[in-house]
Amino acid sequence: MNETHDVVVVGAGPVGLMLACELRLAGVDVLVVERLSEPDRTVKAGAINVPTAQALARRGLLPDLQAQQQATMAQFATFRRDAGLAAPTAGTQRAAGHFAGIMLDTSLIDFEDPVFADLGPAAENWFISQQGIEAILARRAAELGVEVRRGVEVTGFADDGIGVTVDCGARIVRAGWLVGCDGGRSTVRKLAGFDFPGLDPEITGRQAIVEMTGAEQVRPGWHTTPTGIYVYGPMPGRFLTVELDGPPADRVTPVTAEELEGSFRRVTGVDVRITKVLSATRFTDNTRQVPNYRKGRVLLAGDAAHVHSPFGGQGLNLGVGDAVNLGWKLAGVVRGWAGADLLDTYTTERHPIGAWVLDWTRAQVALMRTDPRSRALRTVAAELLATPDAATTIFTKISGILHRYDLGGSHPLTGAATPDIELTDGTRLSEHFATGAGILLDLTDSAELRATAARWPDRLTVVTAKPAQPRALSALLVRPDGIVAWAADTPTLDGLPEALTRWFGTPLPAVG
Repeated sequence: MNETHDVVVVGAGPVGLMLACELRLAGVDVLVVERLSEPDRTVKAGAINVPTAQALARRGLLPDLQAQQQATMAQFATFRRDAGLAAPTAGTQRAAGHFAGIMLDTSLIDFEDPVFADLGPAAENWFISQQGIEAILARRAAELGVEVRRGVEVTGFADDGIGVTVDCGARIVRAGWLVGCDGGRSTVRKLAGFDFPGLDPEITGRQAIVEMTGAEQVRPGWHTTPTGIYVYGPMPGRFLTVELDGPPADRVTPVTAEELEGSFRRVTGVDVRITKVLSATRFTDNTRQVPNYRKGRVLLAGDAAHVHSPFGGQGLNLGVGDAVNLGWKLAGVVRGWAGADLLDTYTTERHPIGAWVLDWTRAQVALMRTDPRSRALRTVAAELLATPDAATTIFTKISGILHRYDLGGSHPLTGAATPDIELTDGTRLSEHFATGAGILLDLTDSAELRATAARWPDRLTVVTAKPAQPRALSALLVRPDGIVAWAADTPTLDGLPEALTRWFGTPLPAVG
């Protein structure tokens, strides 16, 4: 036996890195192993949703998000200039997104709807690519002292009930827990024997960044043609094609310029010449999800647990959400203040969100089909999405702000992401999560409330402050992942001790 760690995470993409950062922040000894020797530069998701931005902001990474978005906007400006379009302005930086390639008109969305209140400054940072998120998290992991070993492939493991022995090629590693964050073709999932039911693919998508000539006649944006769907932009050389004539015969061999040219010409009708491929990938709408994200001491997160078409970039956000939900819970089990039953809530809470994303992407594929009936349905959908009510409804869903967990309790905030309340001391609530602890926000300066929380000193931070704006709220108990576990509008302790024990483990003995 060469070495031991509390947790081994397989996969150093955004999901694996996010999970490793969460574990290390909680004092867990975590090792990340990655099959690739270098970060994957393949173009993937081009934006993030509100929960992802908020999760990173709570860990002090808002400046990194803002810097990445500024860099992305500069790329957008270059593309628009070269395409003869107006440069993006501050007012156009708020993403509205699309549904099945039907773009949402930002001007139709009712941003005065109460669901948009208290999202905080993180919600203004959408235009950040998957590579950008991975770069942020790689720097964060290094700062926290996470060990990431590249060029290491897991070839086997054994779960004996008290730990996992992992075969990492030239080295055998012993860990308390193993987490597969190794993508849609997950080795961990396959070796552990997880069921993976779902639907087989029916489309072939290609996404690339290239250098090409003859693209002057290609219209920027999302477009439907008689032979499929294409996207051109919003950065130089980037395009995506979707053909609905079945899955690719080969997903393993590298994508060539000739293959990309052929697909681009078939879908757009424009005779382009690709002179250099900078990044290229194939994708399908293979749609599957494991029934349970845990099997003994082996867990899955991200695409290892669920796969679907990439439309809307939901996979990146879904995976980061998995990592944020799992990290503090697994840390609690490793550190001994939580029982393994806390890990059962990981599947209970995240599986329904994953199932929703799978259905959401299936629906988009249905609206992209090229047969006359589907095209007629797409026309109707486009007309509906051109109305304020429909545009607002769809936007609230793709932004992720409506996601919540069923935690019981009667208060409407319980199970939802915490509002990012502005406080009179000049801070926002999100700024108090940097240590990875839970938060008890005491808005009424209650000595009784603080005395109750004092029995969880190593797991809970008490924030006593007044809200900058009056609100009907007395106190909030927020888990490390930013989810409200208990709330009260008037001074009370009713339900608080139970919520504290449920989510933060057995308290220290009461003094006196």
